[in-house]
Amino acid sequence: MEKEARNVLDYIVVCISEFAERFGMNMKDAYCYLKEYKGLEFLSEFYDVEHTLSFEDAVDDLAKICRNNGGAIA
Repeated sequence: MEKEARNVLDYIVVCISEFAERFGMNMKDAYCYLKEYKGLEFLSEFYDVEHTLSFEDAVDDLAKICRNNGGAIA
């Protein structure tokens, strides 16, 4: 795996963990939620910008994206 792809993957894993922690979910449930409501797609597409933000801001963005795509977590 090339370095850039590994960096993106590592970042997404940390964001899933941070999202799970904030919303009291386990990693699997957080992954499924983010996948269903396009949070993972968002992180992958906008990694270049998102990884420059704090994880708190990234989780805020994920919650907004998921809410905009039908998710119920506020």
